Amino acid sequence: MISKGLRWLRGGRSASLQFPEGLAPWRVVGASVAGTSHQRFGQLCQDAAGWALGPDRSLIVAVADGAGSASLGREGAQLAVSTAVEFLSSRRSLDSGNSSKDQLTSALEHARFALRSDAEERGVEVRELATTLILLQATRNHVATIQVGDGAAVVEDHRAGVVGLTKPQAGEYINETMFITSEDAMDWAQTAVHEGSLFGGAIFSDGLQMLALNMPEGTPYAPFFDPLLRFVGAATDAGAADEQLKSFLLSPRVTNQTTDDLTLVLFALDESPRAQVDVKDA
Repeated sequence: MISKGLRWLRGGRSASLQFPEGLAPWRVVGASVAGTSHQRFGQLCQDAAGWALGPDRSLIVAVADGAGSASLGREGAQLAVSTAVEFLSSRRSLDSGNSSKDQLTSALEHARFALRSDAEERGVEVRELATTLILLQATRNHVATIQVGDGAAVVEDHRAGVVGLTKPQAGEYINETMFITSEDAMDWAQTAVHEGSLFGGAIFSDGLQMLALNMPEGTPYAPFFDPLLRFVGAATDAGAADEQLKSFLLSPRVTNQTTDDLTLVLFALDESPRAQVDVKDA
C-alpha cells in the first residue's frame, strides 16, 4: 500500500482492508452517493472526494461538489480534488499558523488554474467545469482549512468538543452558491485555523447540511457528529467501514431529508478510543 498520494473513495476495494492502510496515524472513512433526484434520472453523483498524507504525516482531505447546471461538473470536481491534494501532499515541509492557510490558498489557486487549462483543452467555457471545493490539512494539534462554496468542515478536539471551521456560502439567490471557477472566487474563500488536541473531524457536501448543521447559523449539530466520529475512531476494517457509511447515507433517515448528492469524509487519529461503535447508532 502506498503511504502517500491521492486516495479516492475506496469504492469496490476489498472489505478486508485493515487500517491504518498506510495513512498512520490517521483513520479515514468516506462515502459518496448520488442523490435521489439524480438516481431518478440515472445520473451520476457530481461530488468528488480524496485524501492523502502530507508533510510530517499530516492528513489532507478534499471534498468538491460539481455544479448540477454545468455539463462537466463531475469532471471539474474530480480535477479540483486531485490537483489540490497532490499539490499539498508533494510539499516537503509543513507550515504552521497563517502560513498553513497560505499553503491551502496556493492549492486552491492551482486547482483553479487546472480547471481553466482543462476547459481550454476541451474548447468549453470554464463554467462548464464549475465546482465547489473544501480543503483541510490536519496534524495532531493543528488544523487549517479553506472553502469556496457550500458544504462545511468540522473538527472535534478533546477539550472544545465539536467545532465548526467553515460554513456554507450562499449566493445572491436561494440555492445559489459560489464556485471556484468564478472570477471572484478567491475573494469568497473562507479560511480557518484550529489549535487543540485533535480527536477527529468531518468534511461533507451540501446534501448533508440540513442534518449536520444548525441552520441558518451554519454551526455544527453535535448529536449528528458525535456517534459518527466515535465510529471512525473505533473502525478497524476500512472497506467495511466505508460500506457502513454508504448505507447510512442511503438510509431513509438521510434521504427523507434531502434529494441532493451526498458526500461525507470522516477522519480520526488512530490513538482515538476504540470502543465498538456502529454507524447505525449515528
